[in-house]
Amino acid sequence: MSRSRGRRSAGTWEGRPDMANKRGHRGFGSVRQLPSGRWQARYPGPDGLIRNAPNTFSTKRTAERWLSAVETQITQGEWTDPERAKRKLGDYADQWIVQRPGLRPRTVELYKWLLRKHIAPDLGGVELGKLSTAVIRQWRADRLTAGVSESVTAKAYRLLRAILNTAVDEDKILPRNPCRVRGADKENPDERPVITVAQVFDLASRMPERFRALVLLAAFGSLRWGEVTALRRCDVAEDASWVRVSRAMVEVPGRGLVVGPPKSRAGVRTLIIPTAVRPDLLRHLETWVKPEQDALLFTGERAGHAVRRPNFSQRTRWTEVVEKMGLKGLHFHDLRHAGNIWASKAGTSTKDLMARMGHDDMRAALIYQRATSDADKQIADRLSKLVDRHRKGTTPDGDEDQDGQPVPVG
Repeated sequence: MSRSRGRRSAGTWEGRPDMANKRGHRGFGSVRQLPSGRWQARYPGPDGLIRNAPNTFSTKRTAERWLSAVETQITQGEWTDPERAKRKLGDYADQWIVQRPGLRPRTVELYKWLLRKHIAPDLGGVELGKLSTAVIRQWRADRLTAGVSESVTAKAYRLLRAILNTAVDEDKILPRNPCRVRGADKENPDERPVITVAQVFDLASRMPERFRALVLLAAFGSLRWGEVTALRRCDVAEDASWVRVSRAMVEVPGRGLVVGPPKSRAGVRTLIIPTAVRPDLLRHLETWVKPEQDALLFTGERAGHAVRRPNFSQRTRWTEVVEKMGLKGLHFHDLRHAGNIWASKAGTSTKDLMARMGHDDMRAALIYQRATSDADKQIADRLSKLVDRHRKGTTPDGDEDQDGQPVPVG
């Protein structure tokens, strides 16, 4: 028998990708040796289509090991279609935004801007399957080097991660999300100035009279700009004891002001207004608001028209006023920020604070409930007194307070 007898010629497939294991055949997929000496593998996908491996292999054993790995992926439901992974990120991201009709108009505009300005220029033409953690890390580094703020870069990264999560979990295009850059989703914005109660009333007094109550409501009701400017007469109790938030004004490029739902489901809420502020709100209702139930609480100089933020800033000379007060850089949103801090210091539970703020995520409430500097000073002063008493010999062994009762330690 010649030595070559029984040897398969180059180019003959060993095993059939669509057949169960038989004597002399592989159980899954098939391999063949090419004229170049390298080995090619092919296999049947879950959809029944025959696919070639994306590359050739130096040995038959390497090709068979690759087929075994693919078989395991299919069996465990982790296989992804390599052809679909050739789709460009930019095209996929555009469709991703369109397919989320529940997004608020401002959110849609933000996503489109982040995609157009910060993601698509570098990554839009890259195939989904060619995105890797190294590619994402370099993209982020390039953004920061180009002078893009850490905050905007983090927003763009979170959007990219959300898009690719869909490619992994729902569309099964990728086996795993390449957005795995540690810390890339974190923002470290500058600490916002905290305005006092006295400063809020001072600021309100410097506003045109028609906007005085707007400032007070934003602060003492913890209201967002879009929420407070969307309030109508029917949203306020007759005695001004509460206001009901059920909608918000949103500025959409190309469309102007659009009335929509609050920022989150928890944004629909009824807020109790502090008794001390109610006379200001009643005075405003009597002086500036039309008698119709759907009349807006706050309007511009042209009666009946909603207030736009740029016009408000210009009409009130906001930047100039806050700078004269020693609050340079104060934003309108900082009024809500102050109100949230005051509420958290009042001993409010996390759940109640979330309800007042209109948040369905407790993370924001917990941020406001973090230890404040004045609270920390009180703790330090208390500890200092304990040390002084110990040194004077007035405190027996064991931690006791000034009444002789044990100090809780757990």
